[in-house]
Amino acid sequence: MAALDPRDTGVTDDDSSTIPPSCAEEGVLGRSYSALSVGIVSVVLLIAFEATAVGTAMPVAARELDGVSLYAFAFSGYFTTSLFGMVLAGQWSDRRGPLGALTWGIAAFAAGLLLSGTAGAMWLFILGRAVQGFGGGLVIVALYVVVGRAYPERLRPAIMAAFAACWVVPSIVGPLAAGAVTEHLGWRWVFLGIPALVVLPLALALPRIRRRAGGPVEAAGDGSFDRRRIRLAFGISLGAGLLQYAAQDLRLLSVLPGLAGVALLVPAVLGLLPRGTYRAARGLPSVVLLRGVAAGSFIAAESFVPLMLVTQRGLSPTLAGFSLAAGGGTWALGSWVQSRPRVEPYRERLTTLGMVLVAAAIAAAPSVLIDSVPAWTVAVAWGFGCFGMGLVISSTSVLLLRLSAPEEAGTNSAALQISDGLSNVVLLAAGGAAFAALGGGTVTHTATQTSGSHPAAFAAVFLPMAAVALVGAWVTTRLRQR
Repeated sequence: MAALDPRDTGVTDDDSSTIPPSCAEEGVLGRSYSALSVGIVSVVLLIAFEATAVGTAMPVAARELDGVSLYAFAFSGYFTTSLFGMVLAGQWSDRRGPLGALTWGIAAFAAGLLLSGTAGAMWLFILGRAVQGFGGGLVIVALYVVVGRAYPERLRPAIMAAFAACWVVPSIVGPLAAGAVTEHLGWRWVFLGIPALVVLPLALALPRIRRRAGGPVEAAGDGSFDRRRIRLAFGISLGAGLLQYAAQDLRLLSVLPGLAGVALLVPAVLGLLPRGTYRAARGLPSVVLLRGVAAGSFIAAESFVPLMLVTQRGLSPTLAGFSLAAGGGTWALGSWVQSRPRVEPYRERLTTLGMVLVAAAIAAAPSVLIDSVPAWTVAVAWGFGCFGMGLVISSTSVLLLRLSAPEEAGTNSAALQISDGLSNVVLLAAGGAAFAALGGGTVTHTATQTSGSHPAAFAAVFLPMAAVALVGAWVTTRLRQR
């Protein structure tokens, strides 16, 4: 995200004396920032509740709409359109300010929820998820730009920590609340209940965004979009969709759309990410690369933790899920630690520590494949890993703010989110392929059939992801520009 533009925010890039005296020492909940902070944090909180709750309602929705065979597309549809929304929001925010992208993004997100919640057929449900994903892509990038313009540099770590904290309660309560709503009111209300709750945060935040971060920066040009980047955005969205379709359809014929997806993705990604990202060039390219390496390795490993505990150690799905619950709290704690002013001079070292903790947690997880190792070992290891992720993910957002020029705020924020999302897809696909190749597709619950145990399949997921996380620890040494 951007360094601040004095004309838009009253703050110079070094956060110096141009801050109005009334704001100079205030925190994110001070009089000058409270309405804006409460508004945008509430938007993130509602999005977090929806994201954690939708997985509970989705199986019931697919069964009722007779669309279980299309189940995976309800998730991939969201992802592919969100990629396009991210790039568009970057262009929009740089050239015309983040207010329009944020407003239309929330409107599209709400419209998608309403469309899915009222769908009478699975294809309409998937269309709603695609509209929702487009809106979500607009919102996340626009919010980053708002933080970059509306808050001085000393407050940005704190607001990023607040964003991280928004996921703690939803990660624990969201699935339980969604299950109760689905059981007593019906799955549709999981989707229909959120849009009405967005009105109050918008009423609080939009007037402040208009005043503090509403317009474009002078260096952004005449306000027209970069058509080449829009075409690349179409390419990355379509390429990701084709790649996911090929991964879900294991017939030999699906190789063709898979190759087409790769052919679209590679030039699009090279054009949309900062030059030098894939060789870990110092500064901004390494920040963007680190975000992808951290998020991809951790999420790919985490996706297999509940399955491993259920099939290899005989835990119930509920207990397996609760083994990850503490991670939400430690993630927020790590984000809070990086927001403390006294640790600012050591930010790069904090990210190194974070990636070492992530690598250690991923490497320790498959130790429970040994029967003598207590199953709760995973919960402890994952708590430390989530603490490391809190240090890294929030720090990459803060560093992006510091290293971006005002007119590049949206573009670089979009690049950060694209790196995050694409790495999840690529590493999940790689982990899934390794898992299936070693017989993981035939694992069964150990309490009923031990012959289905395939510990090597799980080790083939966790150990390579730990190695990827260690590569991320090396990337952290290249965050500072010479």
